Amino acid sequence: MPPDAPDPAQHNDPEGWATVRRFLPYLWPANNPNLRRRIVGAMLFVLLAKGTMLALPFAYKGAVDSMTTPTNEAAMAALALVIAYAAGRLAAVVFDNLRNMTFERVGQDATRQLAEDTFSRLHQLSLRFHLSRRTGEVTKTIDRGTKSIDIMLYFLLFNIAPTALELTAVGIIFYINFGWQLVAATALAVTLYIYVTRKITEWRNDLRRQMNELDGTALARSVDSLLNYETVKYFGAEARERERYAESARAFAEAAVRSENSLGLLNISQAVIMNLLMGGAMGFTVWQWSKGVLTTGDLVLVNTYLLQLFRPLDMLGMVYRTVRQGLIDMAEMFRLIDTEPEVRDAPGAPGLVVRQPTVVFDQVVFGYEDGRTILHGLSFEVPAGSHVAIVGPSGAGKSTIGRLLFRFYDPWSGRILIDGQDITQVTQASLRRAVGIVPQDSVLFNDTIGYNIAYGRDDADVKRVIQAARAAAILPLIERLPEGFDTEVGERGLKLSGGEKQRVAIARTLVKDPPILLLDEATSALDSRTEQEILATLRRVSKDRTTLAIAHRLSTIADADRILVLDHGRLTESGTHRELLAARGLYAEMWARQQAEKGTPTETMN
Repeated sequence: MPPDAPDPAQHNDPEGWATVRRFLPYLWPANNPNLRRRIVGAMLFVLLAKGTMLALPFAYKGAVDSMTTPTNEAAMAALALVIAYAAGRLAAVVFDNLRNMTFERVGQDATRQLAEDTFSRLHQLSLRFHLSRRTGEVTKTIDRGTKSIDIMLYFLLFNIAPTALELTAVGIIFYINFGWQLVAATALAVTLYIYVTRKITEWRNDLRRQMNELDGTALARSVDSLLNYETVKYFGAEARERERYAESARAFAEAAVRSENSLGLLNISQAVIMNLLMGGAMGFTVWQWSKGVLTTGDLVLVNTYLLQLFRPLDMLGMVYRTVRQGLIDMAEMFRLIDTEPEVRDAPGAPGLVVRQPTVVFDQVVFGYEDGRTILHGLSFEVPAGSHVAIVGPSGAGKSTIGRLLFRFYDPWSGRILIDGQDITQVTQASLRRAVGIVPQDSVLFNDTIGYNIAYGRDDADVKRVIQAARAAAILPLIERLPEGFDTEVGERGLKLSGGEKQRVAIARTLVKDPPILLLDEATSALDSRTEQEILATLRRVSKDRTTLAIAHRLSTIADADRILVLDHGRLTESGTHRELLAARGLYAEMWARQQAEKGTPTETMN
């Protein structure tokens, strides 16, 4: 596989041949000799097809020359040559299609492998990367990169290389049969053609880059708007969203017009060069015929060779544009692959072994941006089997603790320990197997209820899924549904209510069966009745587990073994609910405010 480290040459010429070299391991896989044999076989068919096509004009010339003498022998000879010409054309088509059939698996396998590597890399990247990039732009980059591979390979191997071979062969044939003048004229025309094509196409590539950027912006805005469909409706912002999308669409349309106009200029320039060569070469042949040097068949020979040569040359502009655009798209995809993960496993890191599921934050300092510290030397311990809650005002750093515990980020300083093991020194996979989460917004896959519950564990069987659904108190609902566990939940689970989504999330975590459970404001978006039902379920499933609950509503964690109060990233208070009320500090102030909002008499400690 290609190295993950970025190639400096690639960044100097990101759409150049460095990208092709980067892709060669996918095209010529070291561990798959069958694909290598297919590549060799495809190239043999290329040679057979091209050799056949180069021989056909001589059969055509011979048939024309034979027809200048009206005898039976000449007619038979002409007929045989015509049949040979037709058979040769048929053979060339057969060889071309056998080539495509042989190579198809190679192209598809290379495309699949690169797409898999890119997709895998995206899941290795940090949360910061995904929060800073638009999902639509990332998916569009992958889509363009993978789609360009197969077409680009086809043109590189079966158009550019055979055209170069044919140019060389035609030059030799012209020199032997017509002298150096025709060879020089052909070489000059082809050189000028390639130069003009390259210059205009490079100009068009700049326009194409602008189109890609504007297309990505339009797609990102449409995806973002549709994902926030309800928000758009809440604020009556349909016209605003349409205008935002229309602005991007108009800019893309203008860029597309400029690109298509430049294509017309390119086609005209190519046609002028090619037809000047055709007229000059055929005029030269007629002149030599008038002097008795060449025959009538030689005019046909020159015309046929130039037509065969013009066919791939006529495509050269499209081929060059396609290859260059393919390199641009592949380079963008390789940049995704080369993006360095912010969080990496330490070399030779062992798996996390949890015997006593304790959680310790030891002088943890962290911030999402330089100069903006969120946690200031935070220290606390969650004993094994205990239920510890973390509360505090908005912005105190509560949710950050959960992200650090899952190692979506690493602390600037300090340590986070599970069962005495520094989580930066164990594998991320083993760490995340040991910690389960029920988040505030339980996002579900657009699949069935059964799939979403079973997602908690690779080897989850039907029995485990049913047990988890029963423990999460969602099995009665599932049994009432006509399709049961096969019921589709919709995009992000929107076909389910908030409480139903939370129960699916709880069941998913129960399937995972982690020793440590993180409840990240798991009931804050629910109504009071549903909240009490979910809390009862959470208390039941958190029994015999180490539970860390991040909460906004203090009433949901009043029964916790210990409550930690954060303020501006610092631990300001610690104790039980009654102890913290007696201390009359920040917790007591927050409790009094929430009770006043509910219209409930405030609990006091005398």
